[in-house]
Amino acid sequence: MTSAPSKLYADDVSLLVVSLDTNPFFWSTFSFPFSEFISHVLAFFNSILLLSQLNQIVVIATGCNSCSYIYDSSSDSNHSSEAVGMPALYSNLLQKLEEFVAKDEQLGKAQTPGAIASSLLSGSLSMALCYIQRIFRSGPLHPQPRILCLQGSPDGPEQYVAVMNAIFSAQRSTVPIDSCFIGSNNSAFLQQASYITGGIYYRPPQLDGLFQYLSMVFATDLHSRAFLRLPKSVGVDFRASCFCHKQTIDMGYVCSVCLSIFCEHHQKCSTCGSVFGQSQSAANL
Repeated sequence: MTSAPSKLYADDVSLLVVSLDTNPFFWSTFSFPFSEFISHVLAFFNSILLLSQLNQIVVIATGCNSCSYIYDSSSDSNHSSEAVGMPALYSNLLQKLEEFVAKDEQLGKAQTPGAIASSLLSGSLSMALCYIQRIFRSGPLHPQPRILCLQGSPDGPEQYVAVMNAIFSAQRSTVPIDSCFIGSNNSAFLQQASYITGGIYYRPPQLDGLFQYLSMVFATDLHSRAFLRLPKSVGVDFRASCFCHKQTIDMGYVCSVCLSIFCEHHQKCSTCGSVFGQSQSAANL
């Protein structure tokens, strides 16, 4: 009679929490079809699960108006008599992804009309960190967690504070934030997230080979990264967004009490209520 295997995790076992950009405003104008993007991503997920039977994947759909967990490889509903593979990914993830997109679209119709260019990155990062904290509190034996942002939409300056709070929370918890940005321009938010948390920021030059880039750069576990020469962040954009107009600025006014940033001089801080003196000067950001 054989005993059941103990639930021990090695340092090369990964918990990958993925933020998946589903912004229809971006995908409707982007040259790379969303269907092809998903096919590459699903193949990447399947390769992660095949590397080790203890690896886990959690997928968070990131829309314009909401975020939602759409796949968890550790959930009992995703297991069958066979090992979790591509059929399970297709049947579970794609169904919930379609339901999420429809629900997110309905939420958009209920709000004030107007094109929303950015996705709710701050929400997906917060949900990813909440899931990881639950794993941390489940016991000392758990996979090594990391976050992967598959993003294409431009940054939303109105999310600056929330995104930075999530970045610093990830840094404090020693959770790397990897970023695969497929948009036309670089993302300052994700550049800062990967740089501050020790993750990898990469913008694939050819999207036709997206699976190859994902598997070669982002499939590597945290333990093995010390032995590989992976892409490093070059020319990180550290500019901040002002708290008054939610715009990215090069120079602004900083509150000496709460460190809120403003693009123009104010008599009073709108965040903490501190009264500014006449000698307040601008600071380079």
